[in-house]
Amino acid sequence: MRYVLCLFWIIFGLSNVALAGEVGFTQKDREFLIRLEERLNQMDKRFKQIELRISELREDMNKRFEQVDKRFEQVDKRFEDMNQRFESMIQLMTAIIGAFAGIVVVSIGFAIWDRRSMIRPFETKVKAIEEDLLEDKNRLKKLIEALKQLAREDHKLAAVLRNFALL
Repeated sequence: MRYVLCLFWIIFGLSNVALAGEVGFTQKDREFLIRLEERLNQMDKRFKQIELRISELREDMNKRFEQVDKRFEQVDKRFEDMNQRFESMIQLMTAIIGAFAGIVVVSIGFAIWDRRSMIRPFETKVKAIEEDLLEDKNRLKKLIEALKQLAREDHKLAAVLRNFALL
């Protein structure tokens, strides 16, 4: 854009000079235009070089961004791997706790079953003994009643029963 403005300025400046006087186009003017054209060509080359450098820089930037993207993808993969490890550890811990709870329940159930199966024979024996004692107690009460009735007629027996607080 600058080149175009400079070119227009030069053209209009020279045309004004040409219109202002009848002086023709001199060798100096021609050399000046040639130098100006050379400078413009040099500036074009410089701009092309700058554009090439900018495009190279863009490519480098794009490559770096791609590398950064790859690194982020690697970090994401690492996080996913860590999440999977945590999930597997949690599942393992859950399985261990479940197994421990199962062992505890089975142990308590076995202990209760063992106690009941061990106590049942004793319970049956105790019930048999209690029934025998109850029978013996009933016999003893009947015996004491019989002795009391006999003691009404026999004074010696009444004295013995009084000594033992049975009468």
